[in-house]
Amino acid sequence: MKPILPPVSYTDDAGVRWHKSTYSGSANGCIERGALSSGLQAVRDTKDSERSVMLTFQPQAWQEFIEAVKAGEFPV
Repeated sequence: MKPILPPVSYTDDAGVRWHKSTYSGSANGCIERGALSSGLQAVRDTKDSERSVMLTFQPQAWQEFIEAVKAGEFPV
């Protein structure tokens, strides 16, 4: 597995369309993902969506993370 770059702290970007997994149901123990105008991939906690603090990742790092999850590299 390639190393995943560390997240970057970032504040809210106006107009971000947030997406929550359909596996989440109506529970609030989830995260949402959105693409910022800078191209960074942002992740925030659904329980705290009013706050503007989130984690952001370079697109390449986000894609590597998704591929690692799909490949089962993170035990559940």
